[in-house]
Amino acid sequence: MSNVLDGTLEISQKLLTSETLPTLILGGGFTGLFTALHLSRQHYTTPTILIDREWSFIFKPLLYEVLSGEMNMQFISHRYDSLLHKSGITFIRDEVQSIDLQQRQVRLASGLHYTYSNLVLSLGGVVGYCGVKGAKEYTLPFSTIEDAIALGKQLRDCLQRATQSEELQQKKTLLTFAILGAGRTGVELTATLADLLPDWYDSLGGEISDIRVVIIQRGKKILKGDRDRLRQTAEVALQKRSVIIEVMLETAVIEVRQNIIVIKRNDLVEEITAATIIWTTGIATNPLIDALSIPEGGRDPHGRLKLTNTLELLDFPEVFAGGDCAVMEHPLPLTAQVAYQQGAAIAHNLQALSEGHSPIDAEIEMRRTLMKLGLNESVAELFDRYEVQGHLGHLIRQAAYIELLPTLARNFKGTLEWISDELFQRCSGV
Repeated sequence: MSNVLDGTLEISQKLLTSETLPTLILGGGFTGLFTALHLSRQHYTTPTILIDREWSFIFKPLLYEVLSGEMNMQFISHRYDSLLHKSGITFIRDEVQSIDLQQRQVRLASGLHYTYSNLVLSLGGVVGYCGVKGAKEYTLPFSTIEDAIALGKQLRDCLQRATQSEELQQKKTLLTFAILGAGRTGVELTATLADLLPDWYDSLGGEISDIRVVIIQRGKKILKGDRDRLRQTAEVALQKRSVIIEVMLETAVIEVRQNIIVIKRNDLVEEITAATIIWTTGIATNPLIDALSIPEGGRDPHGRLKLTNTLELLDFPEVFAGGDCAVMEHPLPLTAQVAYQQGAAIAHNLQALSEGHSPIDAEIEMRRTLMKLGLNESVAELFDRYEVQGHLGHLIRQAAYIELLPTLARNFKGTLEWISDELFQRCSGV
């Protein structure tokens, strides 16, 4: 805590003795954090402040591994003040209250306020419930460490209670696990649970054939927007899990009540009873982004901020943005590798501006598609050409994500543990 306060005092003192206004980075997700880290490596001289309401950066693509126990929590959760130690970047743990683009001012919940020279918006989206009654109250989200911990507790509790339940309907409800939404998160989580739950239930002496896993999708296909080859690979993987997965397509969720999902398919309304209902669909625009005064034409139909090829806002060239809150002229999937590249590009352009040069177009590409499809199994599509499945795909996915972990020291430490675990698992299976 003292490091953060010392940094805040230091930056305040600099501002009192200098006419240079700071660069503010709002949000410490992939785009925000890696903008800051790249600025540090470039020896960016403008005072820079990263503001986030949480203490720690969470490497969200590996949340499934935390839930399943395949990876320790310490390797996907890192404190910002530790990551930015001696970087020249100040971290402030606070909540952004308002952003005034016209006046170039940001106000925080603590009462602090800053006028900036440049602004980086990396606020991300929030869970959107698509107007489904009861969804917010009776479903579990899956986007934070706390969500993963809560879900793990819920799963174990249901399985343990099921082993002691003598009432047939109650036991059936406890052993039904419903995932709402068949996008990437929904599919990856479904495949993980379909392997994980039987392991846990078997260790309790339960009959694994009693477990029911259901994934519900409004559209005609899973993985809407992805390539057919990836979709086909995922469909086959879902069919090969340890328990049968029921994939309900063209099925609308019209209401969620406690332990009940009301669905509509084939013009018929039905109810599914499930003690565990997980919401993985729908990302809503962050309220702070919604509240921005943006000229007409500055947003896409989903409310996201439109960007130039240099990742600047159309009408505010001093403001850069990336991640879930913004959209480029040629949209790319909202993945970690895209946000990481956006952070690097924004840092490059901020450095260019500070040296009196013009920003350049960001060259961002999808180098690989990585999906977890069960315990120790994944699919890795490389350069839109090669597809690697199974355990080798899992190794490629883990290595690719470990490469993105912030700071080389953590990369090395994470890689060592990962390699040790893989060798141990292989040797113990011989």
